[in-house]
Amino acid sequence: MSERDRKEFLWMLFLIGLATLALTVMANATTLARLQFDELVTTANAIARVHCLRAETHWKSGEIWTRTDFLVVATNKGSLPRIVEVEMPGGIVGHLHSRVEEVPSFAPGEEAYLFLWISPDGTFRILGWSQGSFRIRKESSTGQETVTQDSASAPMFDPASRQFRHGGVRKLPVAVFEVKVKRAMATH
Repeated sequence: MSERDRKEFLWMLFLIGLATLALTVMANATTLARLQFDELVTTANAIARVHCLRAETHWKSGEIWTRTDFLVVATNKGSLPRIVEVEMPGGIVGHLHSRVEEVPSFAPGEEAYLFLWISPDGTFRILGWSQGSFRIRKESSTGQETVTQDSASAPMFDPASRQFRHGGVRKLPVAVFEVKVKRAMATH
């Protein structure tokens, strides 16, 4: 085998290895199936309007996690303590960054409606990650509060159509959102 053939062979092996690595990474990726609003309401252990107090990262079983403390402003479903701790994967510890797509993060002062479930280890998590987080914004000109689902900007897999689609709640007045939650709870 000539030197040129050997280099081409090694280059081809490198490309095959790179393609195999890319396929492995893609195979391990998480795809969230879109949950309908009624599914979020019925599946959640608790639904609450919350105010973020603080977020702290820590190591848990060799991974970076973020624990966020929220003041419960109002509870729409379930029973929650006055301060609820929500734990989600990802965060920053020192110079290490861990980012999990579609896992919401919060800054102190932010308000949201959260659809929560209790994990097997007893900690609260956000149901459907970004799908169970609805940020509250106050329009400065009108003072009207609206909610927007964190997942509204991200494409989610729709099992019915077997396609990725955009959807979710966008700029819905808080009063309308609360009625929508009550109706979903009443019908299920």
